[in-house]
Amino acid sequence: MQLAYYVVLLIVIGGALIFELSGRGGKALRQLVLWIVIFAGVALAAEWWDNGGMSQQQVLQGGRIEIPVGRDGHFHLDAQVNGQTVRFMVDTGASTIALGREDARKAGIDPDDLAYIGTAMTANGRVQTAPITLDEMAIGEITDHNVRAWVIGGDMDGSLLGMSYLRTFARVSFEGDLLVLER
Repeated sequence: MQLAYYVVLLIVIGGALIFELSGRGGKALRQLVLWIVIFAGVALAAEWWDNGGMSQQQVLQGGRIEIPVGRDGHFHLDAQVNGQTVRFMVDTGASTIALGREDARKAGIDPDDLAYIGTAMTANGRVQTAPITLDEMAIGEITDHNVRAWVIGGDMDGSLLGMSYLRTFARVSFEGDLLVLER
């Protein structure tokens, strides 16, 4: 889908340049094409901004995952949780996987039906937690089953990928602005 977007963007920009350089067409039509090019450029800039100005993670052969640092200085990873994409912030200070309520819903877990029997200290203070088991967690070709995690009872934007999951990798390292995970 993203490739189709870039092809259309290239056709629009290329067509606009050819049209403008040919000197044909009325002024109104040239203005219309100019506005289309401006809109396409803004859409591209917005997508770039949403991605933190950097490319997304790369899952390479042999179980190697490279995650570029985000605009916010943190490492963000997309994983399939119970078949749904969840965006995690990699947090070496978190002991476990912690799902926010919305991400839990996305993964097919109703946070209102859970028993919040635990507590955790976060940057925002003490929160209640509910233990869960994720049926499946996948990052590219790496798939794990029956993964222990917690749902945070309070307001938490997003989800955290903590040490309990990071320890399943043989290597966790930083290479400049890349976080590298290897199985």
